[in-house]
Parts: sequence; C-alpha cells; structure tokens
Amino acid sequence: MTQRVLADAPAAEALLTLGGLGVDFPGHRAVHALDLHVAAGETVALVGESGCGKSTTALAVLRLLPAHARLSGSVRFAGRELLTLREREIVDLRGRDISMIFQEPMTSLNPLHTIGQQVAESLTLHLPLSKAAARARAIELLDLVKLPEPARRFDDHPHHLSGGQRQRVMIAMAVACKPKLLIADEPTTALDVTIQAQILRLIDDLRRELGMAVLLITHDLGVVAQWADRVAVMHGGRKLEEGPISRVFAAPRHAYTRGLLGASLHLAPELHYRDARLAEIRADDKGGFELVREPVRPQPALARHSDGPLLSIEDLHIAYPGRHGPVPAVEGVSLSIVAGETVGLVGESGCGKSSLSRAIVRLVEAQAGRVVLDGEDLLAVSGRALLPWRRRVQMIFQDPYSSLNPRHRVEDILHHALAIHGVRDRAERDRRIVAVLDDVGLEAQARSRYPHEFSGGQRQRIGIARALVLRPELVICDEPVSALDVSIQAQILNLMVDLKAVYGLAYLFISHDLSVVRYVADRVLVMNAGRIVEAGDPKAIWANPQHPYTRSLLAAAPAAPMATADLRLAA
Repeated sequence: MTQRVLADAPAAEALLTLGGLGVDFPGHRAVHALDLHVAAGETVALVGESGCGKSTTALAVLRLLPAHARLSGSVRFAGRELLTLREREIVDLRGRDISMIFQEPMTSLNPLHTIGQQVAESLTLHLPLSKAAARARAIELLDLVKLPEPARRFDDHPHHLSGGQRQRVMIAMAVACKPKLLIADEPTTALDVTIQAQILRLIDDLRRELGMAVLLITHDLGVVAQWADRVAVMHGGRKLEEGPISRVFAAPRHAYTRGLLGASLHLAPELHYRDARLAEIRADDKGGFELVREPVRPQPALARHSDGPLLSIEDLHIAYPGRHGPVPAVEGVSLSIVAGETVGLVGESGCGKSSLSRAIVRLVEAQAGRVVLDGEDLLAVSGRALLPWRRRVQMIFQDPYSSLNPRHRVEDILHHALAIHGVRDRAERDRRIVAVLDDVGLEAQARSRYPHEFSGGQRQRIGIARALVLRPELVICDEPVSALDVSIQAQILNLMVDLKAVYGLAYLFISHDLSVVRYVADRVLVMNAGRIVEAGDPKAIWANPQHPYTRSLLAAAPAAPMATADLRLAA
C-alpha cells in the first residue's frame, strides 16, 4: 500500500501536545499520564479496545467530561494551556479552533432543529455573520461535504437523512469555522464500506485544503493504515506504543500491538473459517499479552442443495408506506440456505438487507412471495401457530445492549425465552441456561447479573446465548460484530464458528464489513436497491466480481495494512 504524503512538512512545534494527561473518575483512573502530540496538517490515529481511554482523551481536550472527572497533567493547544482556561474561554475555543465529529450523528444532532439551522448556529456563534449570510455559508458547507441538493436539504430534519448523510452534516458543522484541529471519534464505525471511504476521503481532503490537524479515533486498523500518518496504541488508559504507520504496522514493538494486528482480518484477507481460526489476544501469567491461534476445529460437510434447502425465499417483495405511495425495500428476492451453511449478505444501508431478515422472522410483513422453512410457508402462518417456527429461526442483533431488557438479569432473559416456547420445567430451564452460558464462554455466576454489568463483547455472548438456548436450526445474524473491537470481534467470530459445528446451525450473516463476510461465509449474496445482484463462492467473488456494484464495494474496502509474515501466521 502506498502511504500518502503530508500536505506540508510537520511543524517544528506540535499544534496539540498532551503532557502526562491523567483523567480520574471516582474509584477509577481512565487515562494514565498520556503523552501525545499532533502537528499541523498531520493525521494521528488513536487505537485500542473500548474502554481503553481513547474517547475520554478526546473529551478531555475539549473539556467536555462530566464535572466529577478530575484532570491532571497538561493539554496545550498552539502553546496555550487548555486545562486552566475559564469556561467562557474554552467555549469560545470549541467549534472555532478545535472541533469534534462524534461517533453517532443521530444522537449528536438535535432532532427538533433542521440540519441547516444546526450548521448555521456554529457560524453565528463564532463569526460576525447575519442570519442570511450564515444560511448562505451553511449551504456552501453542505455542498462542500457533498450532501445532495444542499439548498433543498437545508430545511430537512436529521431523521430525513441516511446515516452517511447525517455524518456529512456533522462534518460540515465541525469544519464550519475552519478549525486548526479536528477530532474524529469513530466517524465511520456504523457506515457501509462505500460511505466510509467517501467520509474518510472527505476528511482528508478538508485536512489538506484547510491545513488542519486530525486526531482520528478508531478500532479499524485498515482505516488507520490507509489514512493516518502516525498511530498511538492504548490499553487500560495507557499508551503502549507510538510511531509512524510504516514502522508500527511492519515491526510492532509491543505484544499488544502485535496482538491487534494479528487478530485483524484486514491483515489476512484470504483467511477462511474452514482453513484457520482467528488469532486472539490473551493475558499471560506475567500481566502481559500473547497472541494465540488455536488449531482449526473440524467443520461438518455442507448439505447438498439437491437434498432440499432448509430455508427457501421465493420472489419476496416488501414495501413501506411513503408520502407518495409505497416505497419498495425488497423487490423479487429469491435465495436458499441449506443445513449447516453460512450465507453472507452484503450491501449498503437501505439496500433491503435488514428488511429481508426481519421478514423471515415475521417482524416485518411482506406483500408478496414465500418464505419456506422445511416445506412450510411461514408467511401463510399467523398467531400462535407461528410459535414453533420462531423457535427454529432466531436472531442475533447488532447492538445487544438495546435488545436486552436492562431491568432483567441474564437468567430472567433466558428463562423467559424458554418458558414462552413451552419449556415449563424450571429445573430443565436451569440446566439449559447453565449449559448455553458455558457454550458461549460465560461463567455460571453471570446469570445473576444485569446487562449493564458486562462489556460489549460479553453482552454479545448473552445475545448469542439467548438465540441458542432455544436450539434453533437457522440463526440470522444482523451485523453481530460491527460494533466490536478487533480483538473482541475475533473471539466472537471464533465462537460462532465453534457453535455452528456443535449445534449444527445454518447462518444468514449480514454485515457491511467485507472482510468479516469473506472469512465466515460459505456463499455470498450481494444486495443492491432491493435485489440480489450477485451470488457465489467468496473466493470467486473477491477474485473476479461480475457485477459493477460488487466491484465498487470491493474497491471501496480499506487496503490491507502492511505487516510482516510472522504476524499473519502467528500461532
């Protein structure tokens, strides 16, 4: 991969300098004596697992942490100490000299105000502009970030826009006053690969045009390799390693960095679950880290299509009510899945993937077509007659926290799932709960805890346990690892492969991460504008995509990071 060149030579003095920054919350130290610098025109990536202190560091720079947080050390911006500024001074600095793009624009944009009003507000707050001038400049900014029809969209509210479009609005707000430093906190995590590439290219273009420094916070090592100049690796609130991309990715010095690179699917783009397991980062006996890749476990042979599919979808049509009539979401889709098969489904947001998956379990009603499971058309079944079929098809959702009842303990969640499906004996439910928690790698005492007491990866294991406790035959996985860090993602994918063999499962695996789909799928379907446009073996599709849309998806994927062969093959 060719590394991009800085627009200008690094400044002799850093624009942003963190000197021994510490962040303490009651009973917990989030950041330990962090040293970091970012020069004008430079992009520095901050990587590490959730909870390592990345976002806390970013919020500390802007003094956006809650009042009970205690800051120590130094944060200097253009030679000015930020930790001692009065509130009025730091408010004046935010948005004008230092701006931030947040991870989830839907929760960061005010749903009651139009997007144009929100962009214009940042202009009128810091610049001597009239209302009319601010409107005109806001439209220019929306055009700058390539929002279609910016003058017309000025009066739209956030819910009228797609995820990628909302992120563009956030960028327009962030660069409105031409800041010297842009902090981008996971700006593309939930976006499709094509939109992700557009957003990152846009940020980089603005960096060059405005001479900005960029602090990029992400867990995607492919993004880091392609767009950053230097990288700092954090774990447990501490910086473990820092250096130029070319050096850190080719010859990482810290065991944890080697673990992150070894666990990344971007590092081994041709890896498949039937050939090798993903490497996992584990703590060693000395308090350090080791990279472990266990031998591949035997997988059963796939059933033959000639024996009849487990699931068959025939000419499915789904539409939603719109202002001017029905809006098509799925148009004439047909597909099949045999027992024990993993079918990967890829495509951009809005292409119909989730509508299709929800129609299978009757969370969305189809207007036409058939969904045939083991010879029975599920669309013709209703009411209580659906219950035994629902047990045979379960879902794992992208965000387990929002799909788990926060008021129920784990055992309550699993007991309820079993009871509603006819397992009346309490002792039998207890036995199955203990067994499934062990299968997903959770200790028995986890059953007495609430969802908020677990990490993101542990909550996903609970979501998997809830699906498997009913012993289904088909599991629909809707973006099950997209919000997870690379090391946790490797653990969950290995777990799902193991459980597939143990339970004899078939998966419909939906993801916008092409590297994940290539690893986990036996067959891949590419969906665009409500239709399946290409289908086939992962290796064949990646080697020789036939449809223009498939070629555009693969071209937009992050380039593989540079790394040494020993990392690719690490045991």
